[in-house]
Amino acid sequence: MAANKDSHLLTTQQAEFVRQYLIDMNGTQAAIRAGYSEKTARSQAERLKKIPKIATAIAQAVDERAERIKVDADYVLQRLLEIDQMDVIDILKEDGSFKHISDWPKVWRQYIQGMDLSELWEGRGDEREMVGFLKKIKWPDKVKNLELIGKHVDVQAFKDKVEHEGTIEHQAAKMTEDQIDERIRRLASEAPES
Repeated sequence: MAANKDSHLLTTQQAEFVRQYLIDMNGTQAAIRAGYSEKTARSQAERLKKIPKIATAIAQAVDERAERIKVDADYVLQRLLEIDQMDVIDILKEDGSFKHISDWPKVWRQYIQGMDLSELWEGRGDEREMVGFLKKIKWPDKVKNLELIGKHVDVQAFKDKVEHEGTIEHQAAKMTEDQIDERIRRLASEAPES
């Protein structure tokens, strides 16, 4: 984590928690790696993430990392579009066999999910003879990819329509703006880790 203006306000263990949290965004594991007890790591992580100076340090570190590696929403969308535009004809010869991998477009070499190569044999024992190869590829899930693109550009293509009838009463109607803001902050900090 790069130094930030709030880092001097954190204890050594809190700063280590922030560094460890960035590894996998798992609060419990970050707390353990930062030296907190395994028995209380989950509750410690939840408590730590609610401390404003720690939440700020985490947010700053995430922003700094995103800036450093140049990954933003446009980058992600561009990669999703590249996957969407993959065409199997780009890796096949006219006879239907695969081109050599070095002749595949870069997008195929980067995003293929798996490749299975098997030798094909005929005969038994000493008379066994290799007669060819079976090559299978697994390409990215195009439907999932389209769903991610749809969510990214907010086309509402994958949202369920839910209708409600009747009167909805909520305590927020009786709350001040400051109370609502505080409730939103509290709920955001309590969001489950993914």
